[in-house]
Amino acid sequence: MRHFRPFLHGTRRDEHDDGLGGGRHGGGLRAGRGGGRIFGHGGLRFVLLQLIADKPSHGYELIKAIEERLGGRYAPSPGIVYPTLTLLEELGYVSVDTADGGGRKRYSATDAGREFLAANRAITDELMARMEGGVDGAGPRAGRPPQVVRALENLKLAMRLRLAAPLTEEQAHEFAAVLDRAAQQLERI
Repeated sequence: MRHFRPFLHGTRRDEHDDGLGGGRHGGGLRAGRGGGRIFGHGGLRFVLLQLIADKPSHGYELIKAIEERLGGRYAPSPGIVYPTLTLLEELGYVSVDTADGGGRKRYSATDAGREFLAANRAITDELMARMEGGVDGAGPRAGRPPQVVRALENLKLAMRLRLAAPLTEEQAHEFAAVLDRAAQQLERI
């Protein structure tokens, strides 16, 4: 049985919605017709907040920034972006300034928003990297050999899984040493 609870402005959401703009039917980005998912459910909130933390922006500028990073193959609709921005504001992650006239809202990250990004750095970095990679192999990663891309994804997953639980001081040193050795080996290739 599905349980419903109220959302913003009298609309409703279901139990699969995370309340941050990325429920079952919104917030995730898809790449064009028949394309794969660029961001998972709720990913748009991280991307918008990161873009705002990098540079305070208007909603339209954020839509265009995402479209540009995806090589023009996708732009999120205002119907997804603006409710997510409103929710980020209500959560205290962004502040809004309308001083530039014309009623346009300029969004800036708050300290709480920056803390949220820091607490979710792995997720945010992965989403931003996926966006930089483009859609359907178009973008900066398009020329990378598939075995290298696969190995990078395996490494990222292994690191995320291992860092999901706290590390002892000894484990942290060993973790860093493994990464340092890998970096040194890559430099020699």
